[in-house]
Amino acid sequence: MSTRWSLVARTATILGLAALVSLSLRPAATAEAQTTIKAVKHSALRVLDPILTTAYITRNHGYMIYDTLFAMNDRFEVKPQMVDKWTVSADKLTYTFTLRDGLTWHDGAPVTAEDCIASLKRWGERDTLGQKLLEYTKELRAVNPKTFQLVLKSPYGLVLESLGKPSSNVPFMMPRRIAETPGSKAISEHIGSGPFKFVQAEFQPGIKAVYVKNPDYSPRGEAPSWASGGKRVKVDRVEWIAMPDHQTAVNALIGGEIDFIESPPHDLLPVLESAPGVKTMIINKLGLQGMLRFNHLHPPFTNPKIRQAVAYAVMQDDYMKTWISEAKYRRTCLAMFVCNTPLASEAGADGLMRGNLEKARALLKEGGYDGTTVVLMHPTDVNSIASYPVVTAQALRKIGMKVDVQAMDWQTLVSRRGKQEPPAQGGWNMFHTNWVAHDVMNPVVNAGVNTKGAKGGWFGWPADPQIEDLRDQFAREGDPAKQKKLAADIQRRAYEVGAYLPLGEYIQPTAYRDRLSGILEGPAPFFWNIEKK
Repeated sequence: MSTRWSLVARTATILGLAALVSLSLRPAATAEAQTTIKAVKHSALRVLDPILTTAYITRNHGYMIYDTLFAMNDRFEVKPQMVDKWTVSADKLTYTFTLRDGLTWHDGAPVTAEDCIASLKRWGERDTLGQKLLEYTKELRAVNPKTFQLVLKSPYGLVLESLGKPSSNVPFMMPRRIAETPGSKAISEHIGSGPFKFVQAEFQPGIKAVYVKNPDYSPRGEAPSWASGGKRVKVDRVEWIAMPDHQTAVNALIGGEIDFIESPPHDLLPVLESAPGVKTMIINKLGLQGMLRFNHLHPPFTNPKIRQAVAYAVMQDDYMKTWISEAKYRRTCLAMFVCNTPLASEAGADGLMRGNLEKARALLKEGGYDGTTVVLMHPTDVNSIASYPVVTAQALRKIGMKVDVQAMDWQTLVSRRGKQEPPAQGGWNMFHTNWVAHDVMNPVVNAGVNTKGAKGGWFGWPADPQIEDLRDQFAREGDPAKQKKLAADIQRRAYEVGAYLPLGEYIQPTAYRDRLSGILEGPAPFFWNIEKK
């Protein structure tokens, strides 16, 4: 059957099934009186702590209920959000921040400087950029209930950029009693000061999450731009509904039973674009980078030769082509810090990810591979990641490695990847993920080149003092030319030790009903400013 007629047939099937979906999604009479956005996200929500995990579904949840001290706009400028005013001392060592008037938590208590200090400490314990900021921080101290100071050991040029970090982990502010929860333990209360309130009573993990407008939220006066500016909520309620089957979600959108699909499959975009009442847009124009991550703590990937064997065996182009047919939405890119950016280079990538099986087998032999089974986690419910493990497993088997592909949903993977136990005890050897471009654009923010090891690194826990020294030099350097050289040196070493493998870059459109307007661009989908007719 030709592609054209396949799409025609598929469209007819979808339109025919749309009516069936409405039976399960039709709202109760009481909900009809409210303005409600029904959205299908890229993954089901289970983990609610946006500091414990970098998972984007949890980051998105964080943006609904929490707020930030600073935020980034669409010109990459850091602007005050919860902060009213700030000053920097002449020696560049003391930053003084004063909060806006009228900030309150969802339980009615005022937001205080002590709350913000505790939140920054917890975020800095977990986040790559936050860790670097706290390394330069001598003290965080409250001046009065609305004012606090960040005192540096030595001048550091990324203070505001750190506090305004737009994506995982976002430095969300929480009440002190919650923020004092150890970073390795999940919080048990979900109270923020943001534009929406989380409805705990209606939360069904993996199935449904509900948010209602926070009537006490006082937005800034500026126009919204990315995560900055006035967060004006124009609906009463937002429901995130899990639909693991992508065609079911498309049926529901075409039938008008839902309003929004965050990440529709690329092969269904022609169907959505031709459906009456449906629009598509690209919210994140910077795109995303795919990532293959090794676990450096357990065999066989404790050996750099075996990690290098994988780097030679795989083909980057295979990952993107497997699930994105249209070239305009994908590209190969060997730059760890994102193609077409000031720090882009191919340093250290010569010959890698081009399917050189002979070289890969030789490296496997040099590394003394003994037939250890590789436990590869495979999230089946996230379209943008689901095909990656299949591609990797095929390449590994071609060079003689044993692979155990273990299927699970994304939220199970998100929980399991934090386990440092051996694979036989519930751990793992490899997983794949995607990062929005802004999260990997420089060596300080890119968690993939954080090589602090098991006590401070990101999942996979590579340890390399040489990279850490170079990252520290990058953080202190103000000359763009010298920063570019340092970034290239870091990338070269990261490829050498197999910190991670970038799998290419892609653009992900979003689909929504035309009854919605005011959808903002940004590194995450935001639900403030959206109106529903």
